[in-house]
Amino acid sequence: MKIGLALSGGGARGIAHLGIMKALEEYGLRFYHISGTSAGAIAGAFYCYGYKPDEIFDIIIKMGLLKSVRPAWTWTGLLSMDGFKEVLHRCIPENDFSALKIPLTVAATEIRLGKVVYFNEGNLIDAVIASSSIPALFNPATLEGHVYVDGGIMDNLPVRPLVGKCDFLIGCHCNPVEQRFDMKNVKEITERSLQMAINVNTTISKSYCNFLIEPPELGKFSTFDLSRGKEIFEIGYKYTRDIYKTIDKHLNEQLRQHGQTL
Repeated sequence: MKIGLALSGGGARGIAHLGIMKALEEYGLRFYHISGTSAGAIAGAFYCYGYKPDEIFDIIIKMGLLKSVRPAWTWTGLLSMDGFKEVLHRCIPENDFSALKIPLTVAATEIRLGKVVYFNEGNLIDAVIASSSIPALFNPATLEGHVYVDGGIMDNLPVRPLVGKCDFLIGCHCNPVEQRFDMKNVKEITERSLQMAINVNTTISKSYCNFLIEPPELGKFSTFDLSRGKEIFEIGYKYTRDIYKTIDKHLNEQLRQHGQTL
């Protein structure tokens, strides 16, 4: 059976994808095609290249992948992704989608045209950078005359590129909106508002999934909670192991319908 995996954006919450993939691997699942937005594109690129979830976690946290972000001092963004790009080049030197062991699709938003663009060939790192360029925080990415920002603006759970290519689609969404919220400051109000707005564009995407993994505990973390990365990783891992019997049930139902095997 061809299993597709879609990884949402979510900043630090996206570290949960690594725990989720580790748990799915341990149960023997292998992925035919992966798609990702922003943090999901980063996790997907490393994983599709051949890094294991624990190794990716070390790159992001211990090797200081996000510490490589530099001040930009421009009107289009506060931070530059140049240092981040250098780390990606060291870890994925071929810098091409064709070098990946598993096919990957990366979603980014073309801000001038107001539409989502899906990358699956050519320059890998520039596509990942484009997908991860949070508006106002990071400079937009310019590729071949087009200007891109974070893919989550238009498609935060890019399941649609996998429809028709895979027999079973698993969506990993790391942005649950908690029902309780204490209004402490403008930053938290702004972040929650953006989170709710982005969740709207995942509604249709979730409907395409045969199974959705969305650990509810992730709702208590902010986009920038990198210091709690290990906790976020473990939540993704434990939640997936806890619900795997349900995932397996859905997989077997799909197998019986199509007369296939994993």
